Amino acid sequence: MTRHARAVFLAVCVMGAAVLVSAPSAQAYAPVEPERAYAPVEVVHTERVQAGPYHLTVGFSTWPLRAMQSLDFTFAPDGGLTGKSGTLSMTGPGMRPGMRKVSPLSRHPRERSVWGLDIRSLPTAGQWSFTFTVNGPRGQGTGTLGDVTVLDQPGPPLALSWALCALPVLGLIAFLVVAWRRHRPSRRLAMMGV
Repeated sequence: MTRHARAVFLAVCVMGAAVLVSAPSAQAYAPVEPERAYAPVEVVHTERVQAGPYHLTVGFSTWPLRAMQSLDFTFAPDGGLTGKSGTLSMTGPGMRPGMRKVSPLSRHPRERSVWGLDIRSLPTAGQWSFTFTVNGPRGQGTGTLGDVTVLDQPGPPLALSWALCALPVLGLIAFLVVAWRRHRPSRRLAMMGV
């Protein structure tokens, strides 16, 4: 084999190896199933609620609950969601009596087989209650999960957190003011005698 033929053979082998190494696998382009696109909800604590003829399992992704801490809530009726609909109202400290926020129960975005709330936080510590109204083949039923204790917000107080976060911004503003005062154009022009 001549020197020229060996060089061509070597070049073809290097290019072939480079193509094989850089070729993406077929698995890289496989479509992701929608229910696998996000991590499923990990329920760490459950409570049972009787809403008329319906049993609901209320799941929490964090326990114990703390104010201003985001978590997932799941509401799973026995027998599944088929033919059922409902509403949820939550009451807690600081809410005026009779002022409940009522919202329809909808599927959890990452756990489609149950109703739920995705990454929600409760604003204040204290005793909270969740009232469910479920409509289904056996009529309408209402049930309440009451006296759910929500602890104080984790970490330092919110005002202290904001104050600490504002320090770098205030330092930057002070630096810019000092730099501008030292090097402002009118001062240079005055020094130059213009």
